[in-house]
Amino acid sequence: MNRLAGVTSPYLLQHADNPVDWWPWTSEAFEEARRRDVPVLLSVGYSACHWCHVMAHESFEDQATAALINEHFVAVKVDREERPDVDAVYMEAVQAATGQGGWPMTVFLTPDAEPFYFGTYFPPEPRHGMPSFGQILEGVRSAWADRRDEVGEVAGRIVADLAGRSLAGAMPADRRPPGPEELLGALMGLTREFDAVHGGFGGAPKFPPSMVLEFLLRHHARTGSEAALEMVQATGAAMARGGIYDQLGGGFARYAVDATWTVPHFEKMLYDNALLCRTYAHLWRSTGSDLARRIAVETADFMVRELRTEQGGFASALDADSDDGTGKHVEGAYYVWTPEQLRAVLGDEDAEFAATYFGVTEEGTFEEGASVLQLPDTEGLVDAERVASVKRRLLAARDERPRPGRDDKVVASWNGLAIAALAETGAYFDRPDLIQAATDAADLLVRVHMDWHARLHRTSRDGAPGANSGVLEDYANVAEGFLTLASVTGEGVWVEFAGFFLDTVLLQFTSEDGALYDTAADAEALIRRPQDPTDNATPSGWTAAAGALLSYAALTGSGLHRDAAERALGIVTALAGRAPRFIGWGLAVAEAALDGPREVAVVGAQGDPATVALHRAALLGTAPGAVVALGAPGADEVPLLQDRPLVDGQPAAYVCRHFTCEQPTTDPEELTVRLGG
Repeated sequence: MNRLAGVTSPYLLQHADNPVDWWPWTSEAFEEARRRDVPVLLSVGYSACHWCHVMAHESFEDQATAALINEHFVAVKVDREERPDVDAVYMEAVQAATGQGGWPMTVFLTPDAEPFYFGTYFPPEPRHGMPSFGQILEGVRSAWADRRDEVGEVAGRIVADLAGRSLAGAMPADRRPPGPEELLGALMGLTREFDAVHGGFGGAPKFPPSMVLEFLLRHHARTGSEAALEMVQATGAAMARGGIYDQLGGGFARYAVDATWTVPHFEKMLYDNALLCRTYAHLWRSTGSDLARRIAVETADFMVRELRTEQGGFASALDADSDDGTGKHVEGAYYVWTPEQLRAVLGDEDAEFAATYFGVTEEGTFEEGASVLQLPDTEGLVDAERVASVKRRLLAARDERPRPGRDDKVVASWNGLAIAALAETGAYFDRPDLIQAATDAADLLVRVHMDWHARLHRTSRDGAPGANSGVLEDYANVAEGFLTLASVTGEGVWVEFAGFFLDTVLLQFTSEDGALYDTAADAEALIRRPQDPTDNATPSGWTAAAGALLSYAALTGSGLHRDAAERALGIVTALAGRAPRFIGWGLAVAEAALDGPREVAVVGAQGDPATVALHRAALLGTAPGAVVALGAPGADEVPLLQDRPLVDGQPAAYVCRHFTCEQPTTDPEELTVRLGG
């Protein structure tokens, strides 16, 4: 048993029985490296990472490899989901040095935490032009022993290069948010990269472009651009019909290894499903698509069924690998089917029907003749009852298979995304259970993740907070989730909590020029303070903060928060034309800023049918980033509701934009027209 036995990270606990003498990321680990005068081996991964498990089995569970590591290195294991700051700093170095990155990330450091050699996965034996992990260890050991000055020079150059990287030059001098020209330029750039055959952007591997799709929906709502909407519809349909979507149990895998969305990398992440659930709900809101509605609801149900914890939060991920029934862990084993397996569950006639419906072939679309379920052709009449019966029986049979492991730590940021998605999906489709699930998760974040100074712990597990402080994306996405929950429930306390978190953003994460950092000013000092405005698997903390600041300003009238949002959007102005695929959420927020955003106050007794109708019309409005406040006459929890009387004794909706309010309306249909619904 090594030093990981007492940690809370499920990923680190997977390594607690390794013969490697792992340390968690602590100052004591680096002090030990100084005392022994040895380099640090930093290994970064996460629990649902397939190749992390492979390298662990091949190398970290191997006695000879472990002995070599223990003798010549201090080994530090990091869960990138718990410490995104550590991951970001060293991934930037890896990408700068090698031109690529990924996990597991393998970095060798001096005892001062300065990197000097990098890589990702290393095999146990040389293959495909890659050296073995043992060769890497021997080479680094030799360099440390015999060429120490050279190692120090390399480390010094890398640290100096990282320190010299600044975004200041990328910000426009006037810090202005994007205007119509920049947003049109972003649309044109996305059109050039759009895969008109298979949907999505770029080639293989292909990731769900959630943030870009949100921008395109908002751009369509503001401008009427059919090209923008068509890209969303085509991509949404392709993903929903592809193997990346779980056709039996709902929910999306992390990404497709091909350009056709056929074969996924099978891990399921909370953040992907929260973002996609909301995207499909918004697509339904814009088009009324039955497919979008089904996918939004099924994805929401998947999150609640598979990821909800006993404490009311949402777990981080499900593994890609599971036992294939022989004791061997195999990627995708839980999800794929052969024709023989279909016949065993369904009988010959229904198996033939299911094989045609789901694209299961004798050759297979995955490994060893197995197929990932898809909907390759649903044209023509389909017997809906027969499909439902087949899905029920296949799902019941699949439930008997060994299940993938679950990383049950609760990450504040990703739960914020889930709260927003579940609250809106519940409101759109009359599912109060989903709204309650969102509320329960918000309660957990307040009870467990927030301290008395309104500072956030990034993670919790089993109802106990983790030791790691929240980063910018935690504050931003939790604020976004709380503001959305307030709009749906009419409970102004969530706006107050969001205000606490956004004040921390202004005090701890924002520089004088309006740029944002990923870590707080009082956080642990690393070799570089991470700062990245571009999206990755989730919205960047920078642009997520801009969005939450903008919404909060619209609800409260705070000029301070509005100014901060607009200054933060300056980076989007710089990147809109050059890299629109990687600044999608910033573009979406910019659409909201350009549109206003619209501010809608719905005044009336909650539960009154007239109030309910107006509130629903407000929530279903497609005006980009519109904010909604709901309250009884005289309510003052949210400033937007102040001084909003009933109209002739009837519930009313007030729509404001750019400091100007229209005449209130009591007619839901008129409100729908005003908000573009």
